[in-house]
Amino acid sequence: MQKNVLVFPCGSEIGLEINNALKFVKGLKIYGGSSVADHGKYTFKNYIDGIPNVADENFIPALNRIVEENNIDYIFPAHDSVVLTLAQNKEKLKAEVLTSSKEVCEICRSKKLTYETFPEEAFTPHMYRDQNEVQEFPVFLKPDVGQGSKGIALARNKEELAYHLSKPNNLLILEYLPGKEYTIDCFTDRHGELKFAGMRERRRIKSGISVNSMTLKMEPQVREIAEVINQKLQPQGMWFFQVKEASDGSYKLLEIAPRIAGTMSLYRNKGINFSLLSLYDRMGFDVDIIENDFTIEVDRALINRFSLDISYDKVYLDFDDTITLNKKINPYIMMFIYQCMAKEIDIVLITKHIHDIRETLRTLKIDPSLFLEIIHIKQEDEKHKYFSVDKSAIFIDDSHSERRKIKEKFGIPVFDIDAIESLIDWRN
Repeated sequence: MQKNVLVFPCGSEIGLEINNALKFVKGLKIYGGSSVADHGKYTFKNYIDGIPNVADENFIPALNRIVEENNIDYIFPAHDSVVLTLAQNKEKLKAEVLTSSKEVCEICRSKKLTYETFPEEAFTPHMYRDQNEVQEFPVFLKPDVGQGSKGIALARNKEELAYHLSKPNNLLILEYLPGKEYTIDCFTDRHGELKFAGMRERRRIKSGISVNSMTLKMEPQVREIAEVINQKLQPQGMWFFQVKEASDGSYKLLEIAPRIAGTMSLYRNKGINFSLLSLYDRMGFDVDIIENDFTIEVDRALINRFSLDISYDKVYLDFDDTITLNKKINPYIMMFIYQCMAKEIDIVLITKHIHDIRETLRTLKIDPSLFLEIIHIKQEDEKHKYFSVDKSAIFIDDSHSERRKIKEKFGIPVFDIDAIESLIDWRN
């Protein structure tokens, strides 16, 4: 039986990770929802835009209309503010929200409430009541409610402290933690059992997002922190917390979040799919976890996704240094070829290959039936003579001169190998 899942907002790093985690799962149909035009429309096949902002009074009614129109069964919140709003309105929503209880979400959304929930624990950082209490510098300042690195500051003396506190940012004054920062990705099932906790180092951070991270062996002290949080808060499904090393080497709590983290992709590639585990748990299944025994590192940067205002139903494709790359198969071209097959776009292979092209295809294990036609011409011949542009067509060839001839003759779009990325449709 198919289940429909809405990810909102789908263009956040969190939303993109949920899509990557669920897009190949049999029996699931994934929808991406957004309030503003964002990257989600390039990655979600079923994309819904124009959803009111989470702070809009029409947000819940509009979301319910989308749920009804698309038969949505589950909603995955993909932003901290959305997590809280959906948790607070669970009873009004016509689909099940995949996060923890309202009480847990309210505690986690406030750093002050989070720290006050664990007042006697050694892992709770010291929080000063006011600036007059501070005798030792530096101290760290961060907003009570916020995400990433927005609004944080380091005060090295009383003057800097007074300056930062003069701004209306509702800053907390906390002990300074000079050491490394770690995230612990967790999953708790509906029975309250902490089924998994995995530690990773936040090795490079950009705009509050961990862009380089590596899995680590779990430290016993950190595992104990995970157990205490799990027992006290009783979250359900995926959640994570962050710690940082104090000057004495101990671990201090930074924050807790009852949602997917974008960099949970790291442990997902070790076998722990937090999004899917959370979904199965909510469906009432008892889950089993298999973690592969290797260390894995992730490094993230901006990626390109394109939208072209052309359509085509035929591709003329070169072979040498196009399908091949250093006499081996170019995997990006093969991805594109199979994409065309799925979309029923005809591919005509046209080549001046000096050997028997069918024999070369066999050697490379490329099935000739992938091509509507294979046109094998001599070196001195002209490719344009074999074109039949009765359909909207494009031409792909590594040769600049060949591309120019075809462009001048037929006026169709022509592409070099470096532009193949613009032809890949990443929506699933």
